[in-house]
Amino acid sequence: MMDMHGVYTALITPFDSDGKPDLAGLRKNIRFQIEEGVDGIVPLGTTGETPTLSDTEQEAVIRVAVAEAHGKINVMVGTGSNSTAKTIEYTQRAKALGADAALIVTPYYNKPTQEGIYQHFKAITEAVDLPILVYNIQGRSGVNIHTVTLKRIAGLRNIIGVKEASGNVEQMMEVIQQIQHQYPHFCVMSGDDGLTLPLLSLGGKGVVSVASNLVPGEVVGMVKAALAGDFAQARKKHFELLPLFKAIFVETNPIPVKESMSMVGMPSGSCRLPLCALMPENRAKLQHVLQEMHLV
Repeated sequence: MMDMHGVYTALITPFDSDGKPDLAGLRKNIRFQIEEGVDGIVPLGTTGETPTLSDTEQEAVIRVAVAEAHGKINVMVGTGSNSTAKTIEYTQRAKALGADAALIVTPYYNKPTQEGIYQHFKAITEAVDLPILVYNIQGRSGVNIHTVTLKRIAGLRNIIGVKEASGNVEQMMEVIQQIQHQYPHFCVMSGDDGLTLPLLSLGGKGVVSVASNLVPGEVVGMVKAALAGDFAQARKKHFELLPLFKAIFVETNPIPVKESMSMVGMPSGSCRLPLCALMPENRAKLQHVLQEMHLV
């Protein structure tokens, strides 16, 4: 079973001036991630604007990610959708293209019952032999995976853990206490940069980070310190990064982080509609934070 821990960067998808995926820019960003010591990358997640990418574009992104990261760090591809059949198809594609794991979000819009959520993941694990990280984010999917349901899912083959982005610390504690302790291979990863340190202090294993697109080395330093038990150093890093954690969520992700990357000269580009440019007043706030952190 895959041992997942540390920092996994939820990659943006950079676009060129014509609005097409900037694959050369993506390569550059991935190489930067590897150089800065992250444990893995996550292409085609929320931060990658995946719903706006065609199947051909998605395949191209996976191919670049696998080619750059193979043998160096793990590639966990976002393969979730609100159709179980399509999710199976996307997960099979990720495996065929060389992904090390899949990140699968709770089906959104449909609002399945807890039994439906379980059956969704059961069908996927029966159809595809690939490590799977469950992605629980009620704010985007419209439904929360209850701890009792997640415990059932954890017993399925190839389920390696959960990206916990419910924002509910009490629920995170329940998951660590009731599931991670029962299944040693099951990891609880933060899905919220601002809650990474609190989660690690409770026994979480790492983070799927948005901020690490911009400052991977800093996020790696914080997480490594916490996992080593040096919470004084981890807390220091956390508070240094906290203004950035807040600023990159001043509007819908990934609008602010892509703007941040553009400001510092990294491949980024604009977002695709229906996401639009950052509001001027928020751009000013973001620029101030980056200046205070000496990033621009």
